[in-house]
Amino acid sequence: MTEEFHAKAPGRQEPSEEVDRLASLVVDACVKIHKSVGPGLLESVYERILAYELEQRGCQVARQISIPVSYDGMTFEEGFRADLLVNNLLIIELKSIEKLLPVHKKQVLTYLRLTGLHLGLLINFGEELMKTGIHRIINNRMN
Repeated sequence: MTEEFHAKAPGRQEPSEEVDRLASLVVDACVKIHKSVGPGLLESVYERILAYELEQRGCQVARQISIPVSYDGMTFEEGFRADLLVNNLLIIELKSIEKLLPVHKKQVLTYLRLTGLHLGLLINFGEELMKTGIHRIINNRMN
């Protein structure tokens, strides 16, 4: 993995061993998929293949789930859609684009803050090398 992006907060906290193991499993699956089918497919195709691959490895995977957002005492049922939620511990945001932008990392960090989860993976299958397309996003503002 090429880069970590952290929320700015004192006392950096690392994800639990369980979440780290899960992230490693996802990275391994992404590398396998990328070697097999390469870059350039639609994001939805990578999403289905990755969900399948993770389920084969014993993970519980939810696709395109609506995550509610609360604001000013109101709850909006469809605040955002998580591409993949793995074992209710890890959010995965998938892209299949030429180049990620800073807003993509901020998007995942917002998802983590809204869910209270600690780690998310931003994965860009559009990269020529998968190792440059995987980014760990850590939420240090834990509830």
